[in-house]
Amino acid sequence: MTIRVLVADDQPVVRVGFAAIIDEEPDLTVVGQAGDGAEVLRTVAGCRPDVVLMDIRMPGMDGLAATRALAEAAPSTRVLVLTTFRRDEYVFGALRAGASGFLLKDCDPQDLLDAIRTVAGGEAMLAPAVTRQLIDAFVAGSVGARPRPDERLGLLTGREVDVLRNLARGLNNAEIAAVLGIGTATVKTHVNAIFGKLGLRDRVQATIFAYDMGLAGPGGSG
Repeated sequence: MTIRVLVADDQPVVRVGFAAIIDEEPDLTVVGQAGDGAEVLRTVAGCRPDVVLMDIRMPGMDGLAATRALAEAAPSTRVLVLTTFRRDEYVFGALRAGASGFLLKDCDPQDLLDAIRTVAGGEAMLAPAVTRQLIDAFVAGSVGARPRPDERLGLLTGREVDVLRNLARGLNNAEIAAVLGIGTATVKTHVNAIFGKLGLRDRVQATIFAYDMGLAGPGGSG
């Protein structure tokens, strides 16, 4: 199945460059381009892409606002944020807005293509530098320092909380299984249950929820 991609960036030369790289792949195709957030929303409504490659800084409606709007209007469309900026508020803002991935524009083209395939497949994708930044910020207490009450946490069983806590540490299903002494298939079942009960789409959102609840990082045992 061909993955449909929309490229959003306020610089035409950047859009064209990304589109050329993507269209070279037999399993990827660019179905639209946009220069600002409002145009992203209009174009998505017409061409229904699987993935939006989203710049953050665009005139008018920026990439963060467009990502939030897409999460409501087109939840099946995944957003992969691509930016030159490493500032904390952009990382946290994009992930909280509903983005499934975050890459820096200086990444290798192959990493970009792999990231598009990853988020299209329902997984989350964070650049290593961004992941390190996210973890460092949480550990330093710049975000998530005070757990925020959320009644959804009470929907989880004790075992699901254990799985969520380890997921937030960055462990994959096999690693979680080893830590908890259960089967990998059982971990996958718990992860899916966590997503369903909490109304989350992927491991990035689950990780943010875990930090907000104090299950990991400052105030938690992760």
